[in-house]
Amino acid sequence: MPDLDHPELVTRLRVLQADLRAGLRGHMKQQEREVWSRTVRDDAGDTIFGIDAAIEETLLLACQQWGRSQHFVLLAEGLEAEGLQFGRPGLGGPPFRLLVDPIDGTRGLMFDKRSAWCLMGIAPDRGAATRLGDVEVAVMTELPTTRQATSDVLWAMPGQRAAGERHDLSTGTARPLPLVPSQATTLRHGFATVANYFPGGKELTARLEEAILVRALGAWNPHKAEIYTDQYISSGGQLAEVALGRDRFVLDVRPLVHRKLGVEASLTSRPYDLACWRIAAAAGCVVTDPFGEPLDVPLDTTSDVAFACYANERLAAQLIPIVRDEVRRHLC
Repeated sequence: MPDLDHPELVTRLRVLQADLRAGLRGHMKQQEREVWSRTVRDDAGDTIFGIDAAIEETLLLACQQWGRSQHFVLLAEGLEAEGLQFGRPGLGGPPFRLLVDPIDGTRGLMFDKRSAWCLMGIAPDRGAATRLGDVEVAVMTELPTTRQATSDVLWAMPGQRAAGERHDLSTGTARPLPLVPSQATTLRHGFATVANYFPGGKELTARLEEAILVRALGAWNPHKAEIYTDQYISSGGQLAEVALGRDRFVLDVRPLVHRKLGVEASLTSRPYDLACWRIAAAAGCVVTDPFGEPLDVPLDTTSDVAFACYANERLAAQLIPIVRDEVRRHLC
């Protein structure tokens, strides 16, 4: 099978995400917040709110137009689990699977509280055997609150370091945005977060987090604030924070926590939430599962995903054995 045209796909996704961002921003400025946050439907996965529905329609229209010249499968939150086919077999370049989270971080954005992110990853189409690790091209665009005047765009493709731009939405101009993760070899005086967003397993997660941080830092000093946490309800946003040098460590073990509590199916990160993991990796971060192994899950919309992200290789070398040991002790 021929290789995907990575630069062309990055350009295509950047244009598509800019259109989605503009449409969503216009919708948010025209509508009341109660419209954004109304429940449209409760899917088997996450709840779909009014703000999700607004961008979903734009995405589907864009894919229909793209399908006139290219055959691909769209996999996205809120759509059928098997994905939607666009174009006919043999049309355009090599077939691919497009994994999308139109709004990762809906809850923060729909209250105009914090940016969300539009996430897209493209992998060669290997049918049901396609894995998250097969993603070759990734683009993510910040979906800002109505109070913001800028939006970051990050992307990655094989053989190149991750790149970015900061867009000034008031002037339409852009400037380069380097992705420079922290080179610190300790968590001291940095942000380190174990995802603990929603009720259900909070106590168990907190015990795990405390155990990891005590081993990583040493004894707790009650007179100092030495490690900070940021419960940013956006998996893609969490990875961006690490890739941009603002955070040093993120861990999301919700599937393991819920399984420990006897719950097999629950609301956790799904593959579309990690559609842009390659951007963090191409920036120099280390992205793994909680045991230090490569992420290895199907490229679908239903699999639960637990993951860790470390700002750099030296920090990862120190923390992975600690995280692995404590996850096994608390959750296995």
